[in-house]
Amino acid sequence: MGTLVYAANTSLDGYVEDATGSFDWSVPDDELHAFWNEHERQVGTSLYGRRMFETMRVWEDDAWLADAPAVVREYAVIWRDADKVVYSSTLDEVSTARTRIERRFDADAVRALKESSQAGLSVGGAALGAEAFRHGLVDECVLVVHPVIVGGGKPALPRDVRLDLELLDSRRFPAGPIALRYAVRSAH
Repeated sequence: MGTLVYAANTSLDGYVEDATGSFDWSVPDDELHAFWNEHERQVGTSLYGRRMFETMRVWEDDAWLADAPAVVREYAVIWRDADKVVYSSTLDEVSTARTRIERRFDADAVRALKESSQAGLSVGGAALGAEAFRHGLVDECVLVVHPVIVGGGKPALPRDVRLDLELLDSRRFPAGPIALRYAVRSAH
């Protein structure tokens, strides 16, 4: 059975992007990028909302990667090797390999996917992540907390769900971010 992990970069005040939609404060250095590479290497299927998918699909294109550091090029390979499910009622087609569209989030279908998966699963995007949390589907939560306060924007975590968590691991990076990995113990 696959473990479903919600993972996100977040500001210290709990946002994945600021009020203007920017997340430039979360651009990783090579060490943090290597951390995300190791995290993503465990993922066989990524679940995305439309906006997160549109952000991530850049990894399909080699043109901009030619001069990128090795750790960045490695991430592209890892991303391409995973299956992707995009939840969107408006997206007509996808231009990336190993990708399919689902018109609506179906908690039972995600449960079945988890049960049949030999590899880990990830859920990307705050809105889709919130749905997965609400349905009790998330097994672990990985947050990289960046040393910035943005004052508002898109919350990293749902505001209407209470979850009891158990800290499994933490790691401080020299540039200031802290990675926190939690197991979801119970929902209320």
